[in-house]
Amino acid sequence: MSVLFLIQFIIVLVCILLGAQAGGIGLGVFGGLGLAILTFGFGLEPTSPPIDVMLMMMAVVAAASAMQAAGGLDLMVKAATKLLRKNPKYITFMAPAVTYIFTIFAGTGHVAYSVLPVIAEVARRNGIRPERPLSMAVIASQFSIVASPIAAAVTSAVSYLTPYHLSIGQILIVTMPSTVLGIAIACIFVNKMGKELKDDPEYQRRLKDPAYQEIFAAQVSEVEMESSAGERSAKISLFIFICAAVLVVILGSSSAFRPAFAQADGTMKALTMPHTIEIVMLTAGALIIMLCKPDGTAITRGSVFHAGMRAAMAIFGVAWLGDTLFNAHLDELKTLVSGLVETAPWTFAFALFAFSVLVNSQGATVATLFPLGVSLGIPPEIMVGTFVAVNGYFFIPNYGPIIASIDFDTTGTTRIGRYILNHSFMIPGLLSMAFSLVLGLAFAKMLL
Repeated sequence: MSVLFLIQFIIVLVCILLGAQAGGIGLGVFGGLGLAILTFGFGLEPTSPPIDVMLMMMAVVAAASAMQAAGGLDLMVKAATKLLRKNPKYITFMAPAVTYIFTIFAGTGHVAYSVLPVIAEVARRNGIRPERPLSMAVIASQFSIVASPIAAAVTSAVSYLTPYHLSIGQILIVTMPSTVLGIAIACIFVNKMGKELKDDPEYQRRLKDPAYQEIFAAQVSEVEMESSAGERSAKISLFIFICAAVLVVILGSSSAFRPAFAQADGTMKALTMPHTIEIVMLTAGALIIMLCKPDGTAITRGSVFHAGMRAAMAIFGVAWLGDTLFNAHLDELKTLVSGLVETAPWTFAFALFAFSVLVNSQGATVATLFPLGVSLGIPPEIMVGTFVAVNGYFFIPNYGPIIASIDFDTTGTTRIGRYILNHSFMIPGLLSMAFSLVLGLAFAKMLL
């Protein structure tokens, strides 16, 4: 590996770390800064920015944000709240199931914010260590991204895996069962993680402090719809959004379901999946706005819109930066990695995991490394089987829902350790990753 590449790679890493530290749109703008250094300083030719990926994500965010403004997301939260309170003993298993399903339909793990306080309160009031369900709920909300047909990471993967002729259905048939089973197995171990709540020294210390008595007595109210009309609109918006997600899966399962257009050479070419997703999701957003009439300002102020736009910016800057670097040194990288890939192609998972830890974006990780994997000739079953490795958010505890869940846990059991990496989410995350990877590679080998 040349010294020049190492210098440029360090510049890329520094920009990513600075962007992650800045938060918000930091990853996007610092990606642009790195691109300026590589282009004007080192003379590297920029590649094309990931326009299709960004447009797909924006279309999905538009529909999901309209659904949130119409009350569809609150409706899901209300149902989840009732479910968790009826089954408190199994909350370590139920909580991640709820956030997993939420993420599938919302396309973003940030939807977990809405149920984290409910999970924390239900666990505490039933004498269950909140760290257990909270940590697994956050991990499940991340891992579910690779099982969501509308998530940026999945739509990006379909786009970049075009040479292998893989459909969304083929990807989901691997990622969905592997992550569901992987998380379920991890829950068995996490259900015994740490001391029981009544024996936790930090919780006992807080119980003796009168200042915390009011906090412990607080109730988490259920989400209530403002009116019957509001509830009807919420149900309609949720129904439209779910139908759009299902339609994306159906249209993506076979090109025969999509319209075809004549090409200059006389052949017929089916509508591409990026354009299909953009059309379907924009249409869903339009139907929600027409039928449910949500507040237009509320659409752009919701958490889904903000999270989605930040992710789009991250993909814009970081993916473009990484693709430019890798494209400039592609021959060198092929020579370096080809031998390792041929003998142990599953090591691609380590690259996905490490990069996702740095960029905090599954979509940006896919947009940066999947084109490299295709160019290196990594088999499709390996790329799909290791897809779950893009969920390295938990390794460094700076992900939004992680910080939020620590704040929501008034017992103090969910925390960041003295050495930063020994936090409440490390063991649940590593267990879920290990089991999901093994199962993903096995399912991919059998089904693809």
